[in-house]
Amino acid sequence: MLKVDSIDVFYGDAQALDGVSVEVPEGTIVAIVGANGAGKTSLIRTIAGMVRPSRGAIRFRDNEIAGLPSYKVCNLGIGQVAEGRQIFPNMTVSENLDMGAMLPRARAERARNRERVLEMFPRLRERSGQAAGTLSGGEQQMLAIGRCLMGAPELVMFDEPSLGLAPALVQDVLATIRDLNRDGLTCVLVEQNVAVSLKLASRAYVLENGRITLTGTGEELLADDRVRQAYLGM
Repeated sequence: MLKVDSIDVFYGDAQALDGVSVEVPEGTIVAIVGANGAGKTSLIRTIAGMVRPSRGAIRFRDNEIAGLPSYKVCNLGIGQVAEGRQIFPNMTVSENLDMGAMLPRARAERARNRERVLEMFPRLRERSGQAAGTLSGGEQQMLAIGRCLMGAPELVMFDEPSLGLAPALVQDVLATIRDLNRDGLTCVLVEQNVAVSLKLASRAYVLENGRITLTGTGEELLADDRVRQAYLGM
């Protein structure tokens, strides 16, 4: 479904990604694992059209998307749940969801997608008229996911979805991603909880200093001594 082929990304003279290649088959969860500063968010932002690669190709289905503006990437069916949630704090929950349905691809199914989101997250229905900035951290993450789903994506990139959440809520968020995948949504997961993300993922990549250093199934990387020592403290 998505193929990233040998991309380089620079911020000024600093290279963030060096020859990175990733494949995301349809219907899978693919995890991107790495330390802070390894380039994970740069990869997500480049796929999303927020950063232009200096070299390489990115194909989504049959479309070359490297360098396309982010609104065009979104309208092709790639959604993003950004690190830090990035909701509109002064707008209501309902208004935030409406913002997610602004894409041309999503307008016709706006009512149905909204009902799907509210069934998935009943708390959002209860808080529909409340300013998003007054929600708890877990509720804001629900809203960020719900707003993304309002855009009718076929692939969603989750960038640190559990960041700043209590342990019980972390499990809820990751269970939601698992359930969305079981319903047919293709997912790219960047998650600080390496053990859980590898258990969820059918395929995973280790990103270090802007380069892919390991790849395999989630189970294979969980059993790899280098991964266990570097990220699992074993």
